[in-house]
Amino acid sequence: AKSPDEVVRFVIVTRDGVRRDVAGKVGDNLLYLCHRLRMSGQVPEITLEGACEASLACSTCHVIVGDGHFDRLPEPSEDEEDMLDEAVCLTASSRLGCQIVLSKELEGMEITLPAYSKNFYVDGHVPEPH
Repeated sequence: AKSPDEVVRFVIVTRDGVRRDVAGKVGDNLLYLCHRLRMSGQVPEITLEGACEASLACSTCHVIVGDGHFDRLPEPSEDEEDMLDEAVCLTASSRLGCQIVLSKELEGMEITLPAYSKNFYVDGHVPEPH
């Protein structure tokens, strides 16, 4: 059994707007954790692609980090910034899932999977500057 110190519980909002409570452990890469949750059938709706295998050569694992936790993540590298510039539905709190490593500080964070087919601005969601 994993010790509670290692477990990081957080929420993923799927592309359809469904909130799912998930848990990973300290040190987990968000992209690979999402793959495991999907493959294991625990949360089949989590479709987070990682076309480039976390080598910072694509933006398919783009996620939106909830306001309360965005500032707790390490600053993005220049390569990540470049890739985010190409992401669809970019917001002020967008990050690449492959660059998010779970830590206890991220307990309770909300990760939203951008709905590529939907335009956020139609929903009245305006990204706030940081």
